Amino acid sequence: MRPVLFHLGSLTIYSYGVIGAAGFLTGLLLAYRRAPRAGLDPGKIWNLTIYGVLFSLAISKIWLVFSAWDDYSANPSALLSWETFHSAGTFYGGLLGAIAWTVAYTHFNKMPLLPVLDLMAAPVALGHAIARLGCFAAGCCYGKPTALAWGVTFTSPTAEKISGTPLGVALHPTQLYESAAEFLNFGLLVWLGMKRRTTGRLIGAYFILYGVERGTIEFFRGDPGRTLLFHDRVSLMQLVSVALILTGSYLWMRRHQDAPSPAIPAAGARAATGRS
Repeated sequence: MRPVLFHLGSLTIYSYGVIGAAGFLTGLLLAYRRAPRAGLDPGKIWNLTIYGVLFSLAISKIWLVFSAWDDYSANPSALLSWETFHSAGTFYGGLLGAIAWTVAYTHFNKMPLLPVLDLMAAPVALGHAIARLGCFAAGCCYGKPTALAWGVTFTSPTAEKISGTPLGVALHPTQLYESAAEFLNFGLLVWLGMKRRTTGRLIGAYFILYGVERGTIEFFRGDPGRTLLFHDRVSLMQLVSVALILTGSYLWMRRHQDAPSPAIPAAGARAATGRS
């Protein structure tokens, strides 16, 4: 694992940031290129995504602070520390921020919400799959100890310092579990997008797929700060996963009054991902 890619004088370039940015840009380009085929303005999709990421990061960090309030209240200077600045925050905080931003942006720009969410489903899965490789390189979001043959042992003191990663212990590579599942989700969503489908079903499928994926992987996660509930038996993200599955099931099975939305040709995905 390689938490630090290289140094430029006193500036440290971290692998998580670089790979995460690569995932975001790949997803952004994919959504931008596919927007016209979905009958959406690519310029608005570009702005929606750029500003949405900034808003989501802010919410994810705020959620991180509140989820670890005992630690931050005991050490207020940690709010301005490099570790807090470097952290991506909590995923569920970012997820809720992204949903809130998308609802607000589409409302004020008079854009149809469900077609926009359908368009963003596959790009989000692809970007997330790539970003999780950054988690693996950094050693964050690590798994519980395991005796399985594919257990991963971290040795970087930097990973231990930044993320608290246990060193010298074989751990479940939960980052790779999630990355592989998200690449699979991306393929399934692209395949579904090639068919004529009813509006809302692509994002519904993504909610179901990701809810099952993340809810399962949480059982193998070993990193702290995930807001464990009910005597540490489940995490908050597992409850969020249940909500995603229920929401996705409703979107998939509801009776639709609107006309089916056009299929998004796979060629659009190939053209965009070719630049990553």
